[in-house]
Amino acid sequence: MTHASDLPGPEPAAAADTPWPWPPGAASGIGSLPGTDVAEAQRIVLGELPGLPHLPELPARGPGAEMTGRGATFLVDLPVELYAGRWRVAARPGRDLRRALDLRERDLDQLTEQADGYTGPVKLQAAGVWTLAASLDVGLGGRLVRDHGAVRDLAASLTEGLREHVAEVSRRVPGARLLLQLDEPSLPAVLAGTLRTDSGLHTYRAVAAGTVRDLLAEVISGVGVPVVVHCCAPGVPVGLLQAAGAVAIAADLALLTDLDSVGAAIDAGMGLFAGVVPATGEASGTAAPTSARAAGQVRTLWSMLGFPAEQAAAQVVVTPACGLAGATVPYARAALAACRDAGRRLSEG
Repeated sequence: MTHASDLPGPEPAAAADTPWPWPPGAASGIGSLPGTDVAEAQRIVLGELPGLPHLPELPARGPGAEMTGRGATFLVDLPVELYAGRWRVAARPGRDLRRALDLRERDLDQLTEQADGYTGPVKLQAAGVWTLAASLDVGLGGRLVRDHGAVRDLAASLTEGLREHVAEVSRRVPGARLLLQLDEPSLPAVLAGTLRTDSGLHTYRAVAAGTVRDLLAEVISGVGVPVVVHCCAPGVPVGLLQAAGAVAIAADLALLTDLDSVGAAIDAGMGLFAGVVPATGEASGTAAPTSARAAGQVRTLWSMLGFPAEQAAAQVVVTPACGLAGATVPYARAALAACRDAGRRLSEG
């Protein structure tokens, strides 16, 4: 069995030397990987991303391993169950939730075993409060997002559960400096009022930006570690995420079209997890992604924004454009390797 002590460690420049909780030239994954073998997935992550590994997610294992089911396992005193293929709030914990919790426990067991002796940053991921609110049904039908009081309860429950999760991982991997990534793909739809009801004929009312910001800030401030917010939908609300206290945003670089808000956030010290490596081989048009192209995209953005080139290595983490669950295992490994090498290229100037 390969352990972290047998693998390359982080780059010599430690995260403590910069304002950001990752080493210069870092690369990471968004979260999901293909397949069902969590031991192999963890080996790939630790081997290809030595500067900022993450806890891999394998949605191909089925209900409870995908974003909503896994995210719901962090809710305290708010059980869920599967009904007609969707997750909904339940009266009491049942077998669906137990299965999801068991899958998460297996993931943590592999991290504990394979990261034995590891010291450095580690990224965890979980669905954010607004994406859970947009995804979970309530008993009487409809999404939880329509009830703002229920969303406030959801935020408090999620904050408590994520704080416990962070504490557990800290006990299991005492050398880890943890970051938490909140996945919020539904955030733009919640803000714009474009989230559709189950019938598809109507949409839920838009939630005020101040309400969205405040509840997101509650979670971010309450979990006890730096928080990155990932959004893989058009219309990433960069300014709102900055105001909520996120240490960084994670997004497909092609979706960050409001360069003024991106530049303002970077100028204020916000980090950027730049999604520049295609998430599938078909999207790239080649058998394997290239680190030169990925690094070039980051440099082009940095030049357009007018920031010093050397600043990118410290402030940017190179990632795939989104999760890699839809890729093949060989492509996923190559994509993470390309991210790592692109980060090295940025660090070398």
